[in-house]
Formats: sequence, structure tokens, C-alpha cells
Amino acid sequence: MILYLMRHANAGVYRGNPLLDAKRGLVKEGKEQCVLMARVLSALKVQVDVVVSSPLKRSLQTAQLVGTELGYDAKVEISPALAPNASYNDFQALMNCYANREGVLAVGHNPNVFQFLGRMITGNGGAAIRVRKGSVARIDMDCHPPRLQWLIDTRTARLIYASVTKSSRPKTSRK
Repeated sequence: MILYLMRHANAGVYRGNPLLDAKRGLVKEGKEQCVLMARVLSALKVQVDVVVSSPLKRSLQTAQLVGTELGYDAKVEISPALAPNASYNDFQALMNCYANREGVLAVGHNPNVFQFLGRMITGNGGAAIRVRKGSVARIDMDCHPPRLQWLIDTRTARLIYASVTKSSRPKTSRK
């Protein structure tokens, strides 16, 4: 299985009340990050069989926007194993449920996303990998330990996208 582990896109400022914070949705910049990352994933020919998200609104919106852009037409599955208070054992159980799938997009939160990623690829959590909002990591789960193949954040994606959309032809003037 190839796991695409994604941190939710920008949802603005944290709200002190956990109940209100759970309902915090993406801001305009976050929606733009989703579209950008989905375009990058499409350009990389990413195919997903299932999209699974944390139950919090910002993760669910991220999963839906990216999934739609990738051509995923089934319903996004919701799992508490991707919620902010989930444990690594919860996450492992979730991954075992999808072990027979070829491509899985899982959308969650920090600090879980970087902790899960670090623990998966080292076996003991020894890796500290920064996962910014909207970032996506591709992990080959068939290797032992799972192998991080790439990690793309929105800043890098913007730079790549801007460089490939510019015309390669020299500009000529007819004055």
C-alpha cells in the first residue's frame, strides 16, 4: 500500500474551547492550499482507493477538496484514529484495515501526523519531521520499516507550480 499522509490545510486561529475548535473550518488560504496540493498530486499521477479523515471539520474539508480534485467520487471515510487525541496504536489499527488497498489518503492533525510519520519510518519515533499545514507525505507501507518517498509542503508546491507554468519561450518585442 502507498499511504499519502496529509496534514489539514490552513484553518485560521486556534479557538480555546475544544468544542468550538472542532467545528473550525478552512479559511480561504486553506482552500487554495487544497486545490494546489491536489494539482501537484494529480501531476504526480497519484491514485487513491480510499480517502479517510479525522472527524474534525478542517480535516474533513481538506480530504473532500483534495479527493474531489483527484477524481475520488466515493464518500470520505471518517476515523477517530486521525483525530488530535488519537494514539499511534489507533493509527496502526486503521492502517491494518486498509492494508489491502493500493493507495490511501489519510488527513489528520499535528502533532499526530508528524509523530505517526516519524514512528512509522524509524520504528521508534526517532525522526522529527516538520509537517506544515497542507503538506503531503508519500509512504511506501510495503517496505519494512515503511519508507518515506517524498514530502511536499505548500510552499514548495507553489514554487514548483509557478516554475512549470511559466512559458519557456523567450519574450520578444516587436517595437
